Amino acid sequence: MIMKKYILIIICFVLAFTSVFAQEEKDKTPVSEPFASGYLIDHQTSYIPDVKTLEFVIQHKFGNMTNGVSDLWGIYSPGANVRMGLNYVIRKNFQVGIGQTKKNMYTDFNAKWTIFEQTKSNSMPVAVTLFGSMAIDGRDDAAFGTSGAEINDRFSYFSQIIVGRKFTDWLSLQAAASFTHYNLVGPQSDHDKVGIHFDGRVKFSPQSSLIFNYDIPLKIKEISEQIEWIDHPKPNLSVGIEIATYTHAFQIYVGTADGIIPQDVIMNNQNDWTDKGLAIGFTITRLWMF
Repeated sequence: MIMKKYILIIICFVLAFTSVFAQEEKDKTPVSEPFASGYLIDHQTSYIPDVKTLEFVIQHKFGNMTNGVSDLWGIYSPGANVRMGLNYVIRKNFQVGIGQTKKNMYTDFNAKWTIFEQTKSNSMPVAVTLFGSMAIDGRDDAAFGTSGAEINDRFSYFSQIIVGRKFTDWLSLQAAASFTHYNLVGPQSDHDKVGIHFDGRVKFSPQSSLIFNYDIPLKIKEISEQIEWIDHPKPNLSVGIEIATYTHAFQIYVGTADGIIPQDVIMNNQNDWTDKGLAIGFTITRLWMF
């Protein structure tokens, strides 16, 4: 409860801070293309397409690269994960979505709202975005033990505030804070986890960019149920290349987490990028305007 209060205070402070700039705005024209897509590998960006736009998303992660060339650096190894999703922009800067993930047969429902857009006049110096996701674990009851699972046991939640800025025509950066909750966890895990996140895009041609993201699950005793952390989730690092057009974005990368939905990444990653924990992945988005 203490940490939840801190997070609420931080969110209120950010909103109050940005609202001051919003009241002073003279030029409300937003900066163009801070990001080429609403996705940056595993993460959300402040970008939301035009109203009545439908977005189709494929996110795929191959198996671990540990065996090298013998399984083509994980491409032919077991353990691949994939998510397919649809997002729709129902009003300006507000999007809802649904997705299905292979791992744990997650069905997720999500929403994203860019409250403030960075302006060309710099009167609003950053973009501020809220993102939330609820997922349902769709595995058979046997996966939850002999007693099975109640419907509430299958739910998990993720909420996040994202602050980003386009610094130059070639550099955009984001930082975010998140809160994750699982209704049912193992004996060595916590129900709640706070995370911080960093993302970036560096353009090196009109359509191509270097991209990265970094997730850090925090060790906070006030919300932990463990005397000592035995299986504390490890940071997730991903680095890749993005090729984008007006309606498509293709990102290929190497990263550590085998999860795709954000609550899985922040709560369950046990792969270590410093110890052969990398895998190849890609994200594809396609837009249709109606």
